[in-house]
Amino acid sequence: MPTSQLPEPDPESLARSRQLLERIHARIEEAGGWLPFDAYMQMALYEPGLGYYDAAGRKFGAAGDFVTAPEISPYFARAIATQVAQVFASTPAEVLEFGAGTGALAHELMHELERRGTPVRRYRIVEISADLRARQQERLAGLPVEWLDALPGAFSGVMLANEVLDVLPVRLFVRGADRVFERGVTWDPQRGQPVFAGRPADADLCREVAAIETALFPERLADPAAEGLPEGYGSEWCPLAAAWIAALGACLEHGVALLFDYGFPRREYYHPQRAMGTLMCHYRQRSHADPLWLPGLNDITAHVDFSACADAARNAGLDVLGYTSQARFLMNAGILDRMLADGARAQDAGAVQRLLSEAEMGELVKAFALGRGIDRPLLGFTNGDRRSRL
Repeated sequence: MPTSQLPEPDPESLARSRQLLERIHARIEEAGGWLPFDAYMQMALYEPGLGYYDAAGRKFGAAGDFVTAPEISPYFARAIATQVAQVFASTPAEVLEFGAGTGALAHELMHELERRGTPVRRYRIVEISADLRARQQERLAGLPVEWLDALPGAFSGVMLANEVLDVLPVRLFVRGADRVFERGVTWDPQRGQPVFAGRPADADLCREVAAIETALFPERLADPAAEGLPEGYGSEWCPLAAAWIAALGACLEHGVALLFDYGFPRREYYHPQRAMGTLMCHYRQRSHADPLWLPGLNDITAHVDFSACADAARNAGLDVLGYTSQARFLMNAGILDRMLADGARAQDAGAVQRLLSEAEMGELVKAFALGRGIDRPLLGFTNGDRRSRL
């Protein structure tokens, strides 16, 4: 949707965005007039007190900018509880959740595991947003939850991350005729705002684009001059995803990390026909493609390259235990049986349909499991496991 058709922000939000713009302008000047996009995205989302995830304001739910699976239906957490309970049979009954949003997943998951007779002994949340942490603490008051600023030194149990990787800052690239360019931002003094600008990519980004092209066009192994991505093709690369997975590998002693996120295997992610990448913004239940519009007031996301995540996991000594669609995972975990047993209402069925439908979240969101010391196949990946595509 064009940003000209989006609702106007309230005066307080607009003032906050303008304050963030001033900091972005100063950062661009400090960097010599050009800032790589990942640095801009880091500020737009996480600048203390002003970035999208660090400032006050409703982000999740019908009154916010987007809705995540735990807010859509409690059956999302109830199905995940089936998988968590299975893992608890061979690990400590502990959960470590990353970026817990409103706390909806934690709240429902703890109650469901209690109902099943497999209660959580310890639930910890790693949350870097002060605003979201306060909301979580309000919602989870009275429950045995501990908040952390960073990963613990060691952990055994179940790690959970729902839509966390897709908000890690990304680098943007464009394939030129004979070189790779990186997209960043510069400052337009006439318009008083940042604008996109490119420059030749550095060695790291060039190597990554070369690896992407080799994965898509294996003939380039024998002939580097063979056909690659078309001129003008643009996409993104998230080096922080591999670093994040590596950190999990250093922390997880025994257990499972269960991740849900929008994404594809590498060959699908960087398909030549996906020539504009996956970068997207969310504002008041509407999507648009201009991440430079009102920084701090929009969620900015990019899909996940799950092949890169699988490689990073193996390099960190983790096992890739499963990869499938969200719909298949939830059905394997018994979401439909649980609804039937509960006598779910039509309203519940409609909400679960959003989680399962290929036209909505069912296919676009993937379930991805990593682990260490887990010998039994995971229930959520019993049917439809797609690890071979990674």
